[in-house]
Amino acid sequence: MEKLNFLLDVDGVLTDGSYYYNTSGKIMKKFGPHDHDGLKLVKDLFDISFITADHRGFTISEKRIVHDMGFKLELVTEMERYDFVKKNYDFNKLIFMGDGFYDAEVLKDCLIGIAPKSANSHAIKNADFVTKSNAGYGAVFDACLFLKDKFSK
Repeated sequence: MEKLNFLLDVDGVLTDGSYYYNTSGKIMKKFGPHDHDGLKLVKDLFDISFITADHRGFTISEKRIVHDMGFKLELVTEMERYDFVKKNYDFNKLIFMGDGFYDAEVLKDCLIGIAPKSANSHAIKNADFVTKSNAGYGAVFDACLFLKDKFSK
């Protein structure tokens, strides 16, 4: 049987949404310690990939997601988010985790929409599941436990 896709936004989902700047620009993002453990639990159940609109912090996200965790990452602006997802994924086979205003429509139209507890109210309203933890503090881990319970035999 074909795997479902699990697509996650990066900032405000895998991170707490904070950006750290100095006079040279964006230098750091904060990723939580537990989320990768959750993704390991479901990596055999789903095709997992990530999207981010953060072009200035892309190399930071790429280091964590692609190089350290081994998942695919695409740069997609907020304004292009819905059209990108519609073009590249079947909404009926898509689990999406997002936190922002531009994620809300995708959350509404996909098979299962998941939002962190700390998400924007539009995202929470359109999510099928809202995590107990905030983004960057185990929200992805919570989502993975929910999905493992729902889809494991």
